Formats: sequence, C-alpha cells, structure tokens
Amino acid sequence: MKPLAAMPAGVVKGIRGVFCDIDDTLTSEGKLSARAYAALERLRAAGKLVVPITGRPAGWCDHIARMWPVDAVVGENGAFYFYYDAARKKLAQRFLFDAATRAANREKMVAVRERILREVPGCALASDQLYREADLAIDYCEDVPRLADAEVDRIVALMRAAGMTAKVSSIHVNGWFGDYDKLGMTRSLMQERYGVDLARDEARYLFVGDSPNDAPMFKFFSNSVGVANVADFGARLTEAPAYVTRGRSGEGFIEMADCLLLGPRPASG
Repeated sequence: MKPLAAMPAGVVKGIRGVFCDIDDTLTSEGKLSARAYAALERLRAAGKLVVPITGRPAGWCDHIARMWPVDAVVGENGAFYFYYDAARKKLAQRFLFDAATRAANREKMVAVRERILREVPGCALASDQLYREADLAIDYCEDVPRLADAEVDRIVALMRAAGMTAKVSSIHVNGWFGDYDKLGMTRSLMQERYGVDLARDEARYLFVGDSPNDAPMFKFFSNSVGVANVADFGARLTEAPAYVTRGRSGEGFIEMADCLLLGPRPASG
C-alpha cells in the first residue's frame, strides 16, 4: 500500500465520485464526528458523487439516503441501493431480491442464528438486526467484548456450512443467502441511476474502506484507499487497497477528502 500522498495529482483531479464504507471508515469509535460529516458535505458541494457502501441495515440506510449529504447508499453488503428522489420527494429503493424471497431467506436464517449463538459463546445478535431486510449480522465486538479470531472464524464457518455467503466487517460477521457483494450492487447503481459503466470508468471513482468485507471494492478500484486501521486486519484482509491514509477511521476519511479537494500533501517529518 502506498501513502495517500503518493496519489498522482492528475489522478486526484480526475476523481468524479467517492464510495465510502461507514463503520470505522467514516466513523471513529462508533461515532460520526462533525468534521467527518462536514467532509461528506464538502465533497458533495465540490460536485463529487458521494455514496456510502455499508453493511448496515435497511432501516439505517432509509435515514442515510433521506437525510445525509449523499447521492445514494448501498446497504447490507450489496442487498440493495436507496436514493432520495428530491423531485418526487420520495425514497427510491432497489432490492436485488423481491420481498417474498427476502422473507423466505430470513426464515432460513433463524436456525443459523440459533446455532451460532449456541455454539459461539460471547457473540450476540447485532443490535440493528431488527432493521435488516436481507442478512444476518452477528456482533463480535460492537456491543460485546471482542472475540478472539478463532471465534470469529467459527461464526464464518457456521454461516458457510449453512450455504450462506459470510463476510467480516470491523464490528460484525454478516451472512446472507445469495452470491452478491458490495461491488455488484455498486455497479448496478451506477449503471441504472447514472448511466456509468464502472468496468470502463472505475479510474474516475475512489473507494475508501477499512475491513475484509471491503475486499471486492479494494480489488476492483485502482484508486482504492484504506484508512490506517485497515492494517489491523493483517492476513484476514485478502485484498489490500492501493493507498492508505496516515489517519485512522474518520480522521483518515477527512484526510482523503482533503486530498481530493486540496490536492495530495507530502508526509511531514
């Protein structure tokens, strides 16, 4: 990973939009600071497309799409995208699976959930599970004492044994039925909403994230950025970002926004 300051000025100038993870990328220690939120506003005011790409639930994404200074949001690791249509004054929702399929999948998750809670002491159902449409989120460090890597791996294994896709974020292990991820829905959003083929134009967009469930985005985007805490995941991170910030979490996000808006700054000292 190269320092963010090494991103060529010509590349920086050509960036049209930013895709960003939320937890421990935009937020710090579970909080969204005024400065990080202002960085979203500054990017959008400068004419950049701003789209959070998150594992957080549909209930949260409804709020984010309506009230944050963003153009759209991809949620539950690629299960849907939402955007607020200001002209129609209505939230637009695009799910990968229809309502009946989502309901059937949630029913199948019950047995998986119960087995995980029974066999992995110390984990818990994520506090935001009630607001989810398409996935199962198991908390391994957000509201419970952090589990050891072996316990996190056990949660992943139990999900996969049940036929689910499983991904580790900085706070949860998320599992779902279906072969999709953050990248697939991001590409659908850009094609369907903006007429942008990311296979052709990915170099005009930047992704910033922090954890293993961001791996498809790190791999796809030549201008991918990890906030400094991405290094905490070590070997669990199967795909590394091209660049890394000096700052951790929200401070790293602010650093990235400053780079796009003010130009790369050499490391001091």
